[in-house]
Amino acid sequence: MKIFRTLDEIPAGFGPSAVTVGKFDGIHLGHHRMIDTLLAQARRDSLVPAVLTFDRNPLSVLAPDACPASLVSNGQKLELLEQLGVDVTVMLTFDRTFSEQAPEVFVEDILVGALGAEVVYVGPDFRFGRGGKGTVELLEEMGRRDGFEVRHFSTVELDGRRVSSTWVRELLAEGDVAAAGRLLGRYPAVRGIVVRGAQRGRALGFPTANLAQESEGLVPADGVYAAWAVVDGQRYPAAVSIGNNPTFDGVADRQVEAYLLGQDFEPVDPDLYGTTLELRFVDRVRGMAAFAGVDELIAGIRADVERVTALLRTNAQTSPGK
Repeated sequence: MKIFRTLDEIPAGFGPSAVTVGKFDGIHLGHHRMIDTLLAQARRDSLVPAVLTFDRNPLSVLAPDACPASLVSNGQKLELLEQLGVDVTVMLTFDRTFSEQAPEVFVEDILVGALGAEVVYVGPDFRFGRGGKGTVELLEEMGRRDGFEVRHFSTVELDGRRVSSTWVRELLAEGDVAAAGRLLGRYPAVRGIVVRGAQRGRALGFPTANLAQESEGLVPADGVYAAWAVVDGQRYPAAVSIGNNPTFDGVADRQVEAYLLGQDFEPVDPDLYGTTLELRFVDRVRGMAAFAGVDELIAGIRADVERVTALLRTNAQTSPGK
């Protein structure tokens, strides 16, 4: 996949293209339909399919207090778009200057001038240009003037509700990673560098891989989860704890810790310090709890690992490649 981060990087004469514009946060099932529709249109009319997105949520500039946490990092977003078959992604910097441009400039300089758009796909709530003055109706009017067609995506619904990034965030905030996975069409994932922790798990007989605080992806609610841990292409069953270890005092920050098992679900202890570990959440085992003492904590962890093992054995048979 070709990635352009500025208009100057787009080669002269690019296109003609079919373009879709949006935040694409999370790349959920609604986005999947958008991409599939875009790619089919491009193949049918011999156009270059291109996704136009931004390096941050526009609300982070326009209304920071109202801006939600991102479901995926920019790196994750680009990887997911590529997996869906996108040929070209334009990821522009959304800053104050960009937000102040007139709707006409957005259309003439980007859609027409840089991308040579012949078809532009947008959702029903699409806005563009200074103050959100650019509406779908205005875009259609400009398209008639500048020679491109505006088309609309149909929404994807599950259980009578439109699939959206907001809904995914709600589910992750509740710890319902299984339901969030239904909306995403894949496991919700967090990844980061493995760093040294307080070594409490090792002392208890359950050594864990701790993710750095600066991880990618939205971390779900505190609790214990069944997950697949992926490092260097190798997949491990894992029991993941998220929270501040309420059994112990003095743990200020939320920790994401993964206890890895081997392919036979026996304990393993690979040296992962400094590597990038991705955790793909399958289901929640329980919420976070404080135990009365170390012995009770160890018994609780053993029970968690047994439940995780049972969940992942079943999951490996039903969704081995997800």
